[in-house]
Amino acid sequence: MTFDVVVVGAGSAGEWVAGGIADAGGSAALVERLRVGGECPYVACIPSKAILASAHARDQARRLAELGGAAAAVPLGDSEAAFGAAVRRRDGLARHGDDGHAAASIARRGVTLVRGAGRITGPGRVEVAGGELAYRDLVVATGSSPVIPAVDGLGRVPAWTSDQALTAPDYPASVIILGGGAVGCELAQAYAGFGVAVTLVEPGGQLAGDEDADVAADLAALLRGSGISIRLGAAAVTAGPGPAGGARVVLDDGSAVAADRVILAAGRAPATAGIGLETLGVTPQESGALSVDEHCRVTGQAHIWAAGDVTGIAPYTHGANYQARVVTDNLLGGSATTDYRAIPRVIYTEPPLAAVGLTAAQARSAGLDTVTATADVSEQARAATDGSVAGRLVLVADRARGVLVGAAALGPGADGWIMEAAVAIRGEVPLTVLADVVHPFPTYAQAYEVPLRELAAALARSGAPGS
Repeated sequence: MTFDVVVVGAGSAGEWVAGGIADAGGSAALVERLRVGGECPYVACIPSKAILASAHARDQARRLAELGGAAAAVPLGDSEAAFGAAVRRRDGLARHGDDGHAAASIARRGVTLVRGAGRITGPGRVEVAGGELAYRDLVVATGSSPVIPAVDGLGRVPAWTSDQALTAPDYPASVIILGGGAVGCELAQAYAGFGVAVTLVEPGGQLAGDEDADVAADLAALLRGSGISIRLGAAAVTAGPGPAGGARVVLDDGSAVAADRVILAAGRAPATAGIGLETLGVTPQESGALSVDEHCRVTGQAHIWAAGDVTGIAPYTHGANYQARVVTDNLLGGSATTDYRAIPRVIYTEPPLAAVGLTAAQARSAGLDTVTATADVSEQARAATDGSVAGRLVLVADRARGVLVGAAALGPGADGWIMEAAVAIRGEVPLTVLADVVHPFPTYAQAYEVPLRELAAALARSGAPGS
């Protein structure tokens, strides 16, 4: 069969592109060996946010008397039984891993769904399920897969990838989480909320990867306050059987930690191996990612495109959808280009850590003359009325242009109000305009007002644009 477009991989990016081509009257085939929708609806975003919501609700219930919602402490019952209830809710929201609804929806739009592992056999050809599909344009949207850290003996102990942790019904009394990025932090708080003893091991000097160091330190303090043991600057070296069939992990500082189970949250790698890219003369980067230009066209290729985690750029569902939108526009004759300056990043703890643009360190490395300002979120009136955990907002401005280039926050609802900074960065809104924005009282977004005025004043003193 011959199609205008063949899309390999039916995650969010693949669905978007194939559906968009079919909606416009083109012919599209969507190749997928697992589930339509990819990881997010079934083993990642939806189940993780569902289990986190249950853990957060349980934490709020613990504070019900403190917040005036009850005259005395409310009994929460057995932690393991509550976890079972949370798992049932999680699995229901994730449709128990059944992609039937998504598959039927994409088919109704006119997309030909082909089940199986697609392999490129040459220019214009993809082999799948014993047959061959011909294409004018090919879109690679194969996503990513969990990284398995190089820990000697890991195969001899009970261990889950993050995907497995978010689909298994088991309640471990204790876990060791290897990796302090978004997934590791979210899983740590989720399990701790149900009374699981959690040790979070991160080889780097801070949690949350390369996010603002102060905000990352606030996140570490928050998690420690939840009873989570955090080991920064420590890497797992060996693993072996522990007490009662569990695991014992030795760290590179010579210490050891033991738990019922190890959870691997060391990141994900672009899934490009074994799909036949070499038949097109395409060589992925060392990381496995495909190099793409600003149109999301694979470098050096006229009719090969890529979107989503497979590009190694903005590896989030919203990033994948953004690239898919660009690819779709270009396949339909447009000339859309990408701009990654304002793609939000969120760790969905409670409160969440949200960031967009550059950190101060990244901006300086890029050669920008920066000025920064910070606000204490706990000073906002809304923090007092809500009895919320404290946090902070950090803003980074480019002195030469008089605009915001980065923001990071830890605070209630920060995943929503970070978008004020995202719009400002993407639109290059002058700081004088931002400093004049009025926020409703009482909201957490009021945290922007003082630091924005400080930035505008600092730029005025230096005679910078936008001041």
